[in-house]
Amino acid sequence: MKKCKGVVAAGHEITARAAAEILTAGGNAFDAALAALFASCVAEPVLASLGGGGFLLAGTGGPEPTLYDFFAQSPLRKRDSGETDFFPIVADFGTAQQEFHIGMGSIATPGVIKGLFLIHQELCTMPMQAIVQPACEAARSGICINDLQRYISELVSPILESTPEARALHATREAPDRLARCGERVYQTAMADCFELLAAEGEEIFYHGEMGSALIENCLQHGGYLRRRDLAGYRVEKRRPLALRYHDAQLLTNPAPSVGGTLIAFALALLEQEYLGREQPGSFMHLLKIARAQELTQQLRHDKSIDRNLDHETSRQVLTEAYLKSYRKSLSRHVNCYRGTTQISVADANGNLASMTLSNGEGSGYVLPGTGIMLNNMLGEEDINPYGFHLWPENRRIASMMAPTLMLSGNGMSVATGSGGSNRIRSAILQVLVNLIDFGMDVDRAVEFPRLHLEQETLNLEHQIALCDHEKLNGCFSEIKLWPDKNLFFGGAHTVMRSASGELFGKGDSRRGGACIKV
Repeated sequence: MKKCKGVVAAGHEITARAAAEILTAGGNAFDAALAALFASCVAEPVLASLGGGGFLLAGTGGPEPTLYDFFAQSPLRKRDSGETDFFPIVADFGTAQQEFHIGMGSIATPGVIKGLFLIHQELCTMPMQAIVQPACEAARSGICINDLQRYISELVSPILESTPEARALHATREAPDRLARCGERVYQTAMADCFELLAAEGEEIFYHGEMGSALIENCLQHGGYLRRRDLAGYRVEKRRPLALRYHDAQLLTNPAPSVGGTLIAFALALLEQEYLGREQPGSFMHLLKIARAQELTQQLRHDKSIDRNLDHETSRQVLTEAYLKSYRKSLSRHVNCYRGTTQISVADANGNLASMTLSNGEGSGYVLPGTGIMLNNMLGEEDINPYGFHLWPENRRIASMMAPTLMLSGNGMSVATGSGGSNRIRSAILQVLVNLIDFGMDVDRAVEFPRLHLEQETLNLEHQIALCDHEKLNGCFSEIKLWPDKNLFFGGAHTVMRSASGELFGKGDSRRGGACIKV
């Protein structure tokens, strides 16, 4: 019987295929994850870009797993906000709307390029020139626009239409003045050239060379914050993952100063004593317990000013039994009475697990000349600037909801998961983990099972629930929104699994066009 080399789950067939090609050629999970990273910039250009940031949680089957933090950094110095290029747009999900801010003044120091080269140096086995080739071939052959890509581009069309260069990334050669439609082909030759240049020259060309110089010059002239010192001073941070136990599983996720991992850990700590496995999946009590845990996690976020103050000490404090006690009492009392991000998950035959989450925000509208790289709008993301725009602390790693996660169960099963989706990241990952651990679902059902998300006072439900349960929930929450179908609003938790016997499985989340390939 032919031995499986690996499995990848990602947000697009092209992204997954790039990783599969590298696995087939003998690369490990981290070679494959980097190939998928480059390909996602081509196939998922709203969600992924070398101009953004991200995280890799790397499990090697040997030494302790390591979290590589290459997320965006706030600039070293502010300038008068009246001098910045910074303005709002609204993304319309149909059932909900979300406001984002874009322009040169929304760009934070990007970390993806620095991150991918450090990961390559420490974890990879193949040359960078080989790793970028699948993405380069896809970029030059062109990407045929599918329904989901078209839907996403319509959501953020005010960003894509904000500059001619941004529009060009999403337009055909035949119709450069409009966004591409379903079935039309978009080519990214400048992006392919950029990838090959980076592979040959290394990160220095961006952080100290001509690419970075062009970015800084445009920021100086057109209302951006970034200066040469911002690029030159950027560092990838290697961190010990936040570890916790949930029933018989060990979970490893993104630690402070990112907030998503701590909030997921807090919600799971609340739910552990609720024994969700006794409930029927999708039942009123299942939904209520998950929603109330999210509500209390939201309360914690406010009570502890998590986004502004989270450090390792605070993260440890909120997960202690003494601190959890009052929140658990509140949960028990309640249940008795009633954004641009993508995920790449890879497992290989040698025991390596890679969970990588990438984000460009929604993009700033600014494209670095000659590269096909749109820069991020992290300074314009309300969810990671909850105390107001232009109030960010200088020279600090921006707090993120992104939470690449590994699960190691007591029976020898291991899982790599994570999600895109702005504030819905933590609720998506939480529910996939509960589905796997409490309900014993297989990976397909765990990822595809209908989700809920509590946003302030509104409970968003994918579930088509019985009328009596709807009425019960109406008595518990001030507003309920029923979403008729699965929607990218609820994240995209692309997930891979290694069984206790070593067999590999995976599932790409259909909410975000997910694809899974096993080689």
